[in-house]
Amino acid sequence: MSAKFNIGVDLGGTDIKVAVVDCFGHVLHSDCVPTEAHRGYGHTINNIIKSINNILQRNNLDISQINSVGVGCPGMVDPATGLVKFLPNIPGWINIELADIIEKELELKAALDNDVRCAALGEHSFGAGKGYNNIVCLTVGTGIGSGIILNGKLIRGANSSAGEIGHMILQETGGLFCGCGGAGCFETLASGPSIVEMAERYILGGKSSKYRELAGDGAITPEIVAKAAGFGDEVAKTIFKTAGYWIGIALTNVVNLLNPEIIIIGGGVAKCGDLLLDPIRKTVQEKALKTATEKLEIVQAKLGNDAGVIGASLLVCSNNQEKNACTAG
Repeated sequence: MSAKFNIGVDLGGTDIKVAVVDCFGHVLHSDCVPTEAHRGYGHTINNIIKSINNILQRNNLDISQINSVGVGCPGMVDPATGLVKFLPNIPGWINIELADIIEKELELKAALDNDVRCAALGEHSFGAGKGYNNIVCLTVGTGIGSGIILNGKLIRGANSSAGEIGHMILQETGGLFCGCGGAGCFETLASGPSIVEMAERYILGGKSSKYRELAGDGAITPEIVAKAAGFGDEVAKTIFKTAGYWIGIALTNVVNLLNPEIIIIGGGVAKCGDLLLDPIRKTVQEKALKTATEKLEIVQAKLGNDAGVIGASLLVCSNNQEKNACTAG
């Protein structure tokens, strides 16, 4: 049988998503298994291998029908060697030769990259970025990251560290401490946790708000704050205006530096749509150089939770500069 499909893997701190993806970027079959990071990286890798084998078996696919395996990882990696350098939210993952292990276990070509760069690759090939050559893909969730494509090429940087926009310093004086060890990082001002922190500060300051009522006895989440804003709650609206403003400030710097055609906003927080996007657009239009925004679009991601696995499925072809062969119909 000829190889017709690729496997994409999105490795997360809680779950691992595995998908069979065709040459048109369609997820044909998918599975989600627990990461179980506390049991060590060897156990997690076994979960990845088992999930791939199970998904093939359940859907009557032979290994000969699979061209390659790509893995998106939430941390520092070396795509050139297939090495996981460090995953900050998954303990024990330091200098793990993940691509090599997968290749030996499955006898398939394997590659890996940062998860946000995988999402950017997916959106560029089959999502909101299709047809554009200069793209910035921003993910706003627990943290903030970005993937950059310039002149049709995924940018990784000298040490595969390009795109760490969440650690752009926006408040050097009096800024909040960040998980990276610095202070005043963009991530401390507009990520999911920062939205929750703003919401809780308003409550402590005596501001009554709909989101507290909606949360009940549970925890406040960005989704609940967004829902409160939908009900017309002014405090919730202000929180998203503030987050959007800071995202807009960071993106103004990116726009002036890189002059992208399109900025794609994804991640859990971005699911609230124009509530977040409108203040981002307003700030960028007001602050960025006019020549840099003449053709700029700022849009919501299209591929949703599948962006990572779709992009990961393209990694081997992308790394070998064979992307056209991988995505051709």
